[in-house]
Amino acid sequence: MNYREVSGDREFVARLGHGEDWREEIESLAVDEDVDAAWFVAMGAVQDATVWFYDQSELEYREVEFDEPLEVAACVGNISWLDGERFAHTHAVLSRESGQTLAGHLDSATVFAGELYVRTFEEELEREPDEPTDLDLWL
Repeated sequence: MNYREVSGDREFVARLGHGEDWREEIESLAVDEDVDAAWFVAMGAVQDATVWFYDQSELEYREVEFDEPLEVAACVGNISWLDGERFAHTHAVLSRESGQTLAGHLDSATVFAGELYVRTFEEELEREPDEPTDLDLWL
């Protein structure tokens, strides 16, 4: 296990812009406020979504697109550096009108309405390739 102690620094609440991309809105806040590392939670609704599932045998993401309104029942993630840019690693539980849930790595989604809470860390986090998983993980 690789771990370190981090200290909380600043907190933000935000309303995501209607019609904007969910993950890009989080990354935009990180850029505007010079956030190098953070943890976030969010909720709301999206008009569509692209969710990724990581195939552990093939070591690659599988993309699933949903072109329908979905509730964001839960969204959690973190902000760190990836390839020289701020990256919002975002996972979400989405629900259909029927109540059926979908979950995974949220690559993109069009915001209908969204509320976001962000707690930043004083320590910077950066992602690097991890050989056994072929994922970009924290150093």
